[in-house]
Amino acid sequence: MKKIYISCLLLIPLFISAQTDIDAIMMSKNNFCVGAVYQYSDWNQYWEGSFKRENLNLGTVSTKSIGLMGNYGISDKLNALFSVPYVETNASAGTMKGQKGIQDLSLTLKYMPIEKTVGKNTYSVYALGSFSTPLTNYSADYLPLSLGLHSKTVSLRLMGDYQRGNFFTTISGAYIKRANITIDRNAYLTDEIHYTNEVDMPDAISVNFRAGYRSNRLIAEFVIDNWVTQSGGFDITKNNMPFPSNTMNALKYGVNSKYTFKKMPELSLVGGYNYVVEGRNVGKSNTFYGGAFYVINFKKTSKQDEK
Repeated sequence: MKKIYISCLLLIPLFISAQTDIDAIMMSKNNFCVGAVYQYSDWNQYWEGSFKRENLNLGTVSTKSIGLMGNYGISDKLNALFSVPYVETNASAGTMKGQKGIQDLSLTLKYMPIEKTVGKNTYSVYALGSFSTPLTNYSADYLPLSLGLHSKTVSLRLMGDYQRGNFFTTISGAYIKRANITIDRNAYLTDEIHYTNEVDMPDAISVNFRAGYRSNRLIAEFVIDNWVTQSGGFDITKNNMPFPSNTMNALKYGVNSKYTFKKMPELSLVGGYNYVVEGRNVGKSNTFYGGAFYVINFKKTSKQDEK
């Protein structure tokens, strides 16, 4: 079973554009993996609808974040995960002031109902249910410098993994349901005028593919991630600010890695990079991240305490 120390890989919140809990790895029962990840992302070009452009009033828009993340093995087949990021945004030009603060709490249950080995091949299937909610009263109506979209979300993801020796491929797809939000104005314009402070948030679909090398000490993978907003979104109007209910599509390529120390297998380092190759109403961003994780075996600790 693919589990224990290599199961802490990439728990970073989706909105901050790294991968989340969608590695095909499970934490063993009574083990708790906890760690922190620093991430930096920036862009100076963006898509206004399908038109790629620059905005000299913004310059380079950057986002820094530090995320606290954890994964607990309820059983070998059921894990509970959480993540909480602190986010800081900035624009290198213009008068818009960056924001900083705690973003959203994300909670996920990850279940592996099927794992079957046939010869040298291992097949596994996973189901993930997630919920996120804002932890602070940050403004969503301040894009592109907002900390987030301030929408509560629920999502369901199905994932399949194939591994032969140390080489693997993983594919998954998720539907993300987003709750409506309220903003600090009584009317706003999308493709029509709305005389209300409530914004209908469109849902989204996420598809993720990854392939690479995976062992007890090293993981190295190539990732393709596609985020597609469903009906209800609209394009940024010409020379206007983005809006929370805009269509936001992004196709990203990236690489992820993780190294576990031989003499201290509880400790691991992670790092990676991804960039947006095609999008709609999003920045053409480059993202780098790095972090460290530590695994605590509560079952082992409790047995030692009994002695």
